[in-house]
Formats: sequence, structure tokens, C-alpha cells
Amino acid sequence: MQTTNIKIEKEENEKQAPFPEAESVSKIVAKEVNFFYGVNQALFNLSVNIPEGRVTALIGPSGCGKSTFLRALNRMNDTIEGTRLDGSIEIDGKNIYAPSTNLVLLRTKVGMVFQKSNPFPKSIYENVAFGPKIHGLKDKVALDQIVERSLKRADLWREVKDRLNSSAFDLSGGQQQRLCIARALAVDPEILLMDEPASALDPRSTAKIEDLIGELRGDYTIVIVTHNMQQAARVSDNTAFFYEGRLVEFGSTKQIFTKPNEKQTEEYITGRFG
Repeated sequence: MQTTNIKIEKEENEKQAPFPEAESVSKIVAKEVNFFYGVNQALFNLSVNIPEGRVTALIGPSGCGKSTFLRALNRMNDTIEGTRLDGSIEIDGKNIYAPSTNLVLLRTKVGMVFQKSNPFPKSIYENVAFGPKIHGLKDKVALDQIVERSLKRADLWREVKDRLNSSAFDLSGGQQQRLCIARALAVDPEILLMDEPASALDPRSTAKIEDLIGELRGDYTIVIVTHNMQQAARVSDNTAFFYEGRLVEFGSTKQIFTKPNEKQTEEYITGRFG
């Protein structure tokens, strides 16, 4: 089986995997997941364990189900009429599709950053403080601390600290995306979902987002959808390859990109289809 031309240097791969494989703990466990948009089935018998504190990339051609699966992890698909999920998705051993699930608490625990930056029509400060305020926090000192901490975690504080009261729309596209990441981090999630977070950005802004993912690795469980094979190779510890609604292969990024087990995976990674 041929290897891909995407190089993963040994030193970089070691940096990306902070925990030995034997010590990995599953944060998210999907079991025999089937997902439907009305009568159309988008996911078929999908089972996968996503490890805690690592970055997992979801790759595959357009329409293969990876974004559907990503949105299933915090039940964002529930907002679409006629959708249905069979099977189960567990986070920390609890089925998030159980009737007793509190969706507000779930989406606090599982934050999301979308493909296109979507700051609120508010100031930079109010964008980040929005979540904590919604959850009842009113103390100004505490809010100030959360805003500063979240902007620092998103590597944005130095660029905006002197204009926190300016409109979020005054920021560049890359800055707006990092602001959305800061907004997600402000409510202390454990999981961060990213749906092609850099696809609309220039190369420099993309590099900043990728560097940020590296800095957040270990503190958060990150699941990222990307069409960019080089990006998946650079930022992720594990990779899942989707095709036509099915999970074809899941493994360490190094293994998937250098010695995949499935012919379909090899053909997609090497650009022979998709």
C-alpha cells in the first residue's frame, strides 16, 4: 500500500500526542448511530470512541456525513425539523440523547465554532461575556476576568484589550473567528467542536487558528471537520475518514496518513477520488 505525500515529521507527531495511546480515555462514545433527515439517511451504523484531551479530525468528501456527525455531538441537528437519531452518543458515559438531557447544559459542556465566523452584533466584550451572563453571572469583576482569560486563551487579548467596547464587526475575519472561539471558551466547555473553522480565512489567519488548536490541545477535547488534508495532518492526533455516511476508518493521524488499512482511505488521502 502506498503512503501519502503529506509528510508528518516524527518530532511534530510526538508534540501532537501528549498522552501515550494506552493511557487515552474515551470522552465521546458513539454506538451504532443512524441519522435521518426525514426519510433520507445520512449516517449508517456509526460507532467510534473519541479520546479525551486530543484533537480528532473528521475528513471525507462533501456530503459524506462528517458535519452531520459533528452537530450530533451537541444535538444541534435537533433544530432541523424532521431529523432523527437512532443509537446512542455518550459523553462521559451519559447518553446525550436520553429524554432527561438538558440541552442548555449540554451545549455549555460542548461548545461549537462554525465555518463562518458569527459574532453577535455587540461589542467585543459583550460577545465573550454573553454566555456567562446568560447563565446568571452578574458580578462585573468576575465577568472582566472571564473575558480577559477567554481572549487570552484564544490568542486575541493583545490585539483587542484597548478596544473591548468596539463592535465585533470591526475585527478582521480571522480575529472574528478567534473571538467566536473565545466566546465558546467563556462558559468553560470540556469539548470544542469546529466545523471547518479556517476554510474562509487567509493563510496567515488559518495558521493562527491552527496554532490555537495546538495550544488548546490537552485542556479540551477537540473535534474538527476539515476538507484540508494538510491541515488535518498538522493539527490532529486522530483522524476519522467518512464516506457516504459511513465511518470507513479511524486511527492515529500518523497511521491514517502514512499506512491506512482501507483502500478507500488511501485513495482519498492520495487524491485519487473525492
